[in-house]
Amino acid sequence: MEVNIDQIKWYDRILASFIFFTRLPFWRLRQPPKQAYSSVVECWPLTGWLTSGVMALTLYACSYYVPMPIAVIVAIAMRMLLTGAFHEDGLADFFDGFGGGGTNRERILVIMKDSHIGTYGVLGLVVYLLLLAATLFSIAMSETNSLPFPLDGRGLAAFVIFAADPFSKMVTAQLVMMMPYARTEEEAKNKTIYRKPDWQAGIGLAIQGLLPMAAFIWLTGMPWDMMLFIPCLVMYFLYLLIWRRLRGYTGDCCGAVCLLIELTVYLVVCCVVNCE
Repeated sequence: MEVNIDQIKWYDRILASFIFFTRLPFWRLRQPPKQAYSSVVECWPLTGWLTSGVMALTLYACSYYVPMPIAVIVAIAMRMLLTGAFHEDGLADFFDGFGGGGTNRERILVIMKDSHIGTYGVLGLVVYLLLLAATLFSIAMSETNSLPFPLDGRGLAAFVIFAADPFSKMVTAQLVMMMPYARTEEEAKNKTIYRKPDWQAGIGLAIQGLLPMAAFIWLTGMPWDMMLFIPCLVMYFLYLLIWRRLRGYTGDCCGAVCLLIELTVYLVVCCVVNCE
C-alpha cells in the first residue's frame, strides 16, 4: 500500500534514518514505510547524535585503560562498525570518480558506481584516516587550562566529536536542497532519491545540527566564527566542484562532503588549542 510521504509519522522518519545510516537492528522494532527512506536526510544529524555519542564515549572510556593513540583508533573503528563504513565507502568512491574521471560527467558517475576501489580511493582514505586520527590525538593530548569550562584533553576530544558529527551532516544536507540528484532512481545504489527538505524540515535540520555545536562553542570558548565559517567555506568549494563536474549530487558525494566537513572542524579545533 502506497503511503503519501506527508502522512508518514515523525518517528518513522527517525527510525528510517537510523536503519539507513547505521547497521544497528532498529528494523526489529518497526519497519517504516518505504517512502520514509526518501526523507532520511531530514533526520541525518539526529543519527549523528547516536554515532558521535558512541564514538565519543568509546574514546573517552578507552583513554583510561589504553594509550591515547589506541583509544583514538578504537573510537574511529567503532563508528565505522556502527555505520558499516557507509560514508567512508562514499569518500573512496568520490576520490576515485573525481580523481580518475577527469571532467567527463558520465565517466565520473560510472567510476563512482563501480564496487572496486582504485588508487585515488585508497590514497584518499589513507590520508583522510591519518588526518582524522592525528587531529583527534592532538586535541586529546592538548593543554586545556585556558578553557572556561573545566575539560581535560580527552573530554575536549569527546565533546568535539559529539558536536562535529551532527553539524557536518546538517551542512551536507544542503547539497540535497541546492542541487538535483545526478542519477535516476533506478541507477541509485540504494534505490532511493532523497526528497528536498521543506522549510519545516530545514528548521529541524538546523536544530539537530547546531544544538551540539552551539553547546560546544559556548562551553569551550572556541571562536564561533572559525568553527562555523571555515567548515561552511569548505562545503561551498566542494559544492562548486560537484556542480561543475556532475550538475547534481550522489549519495557518494554526500558521504564524502560529510566526512571532509567533520575533519575540517577537527582541524580548526586542533589549530585553536595548539596556538594558544
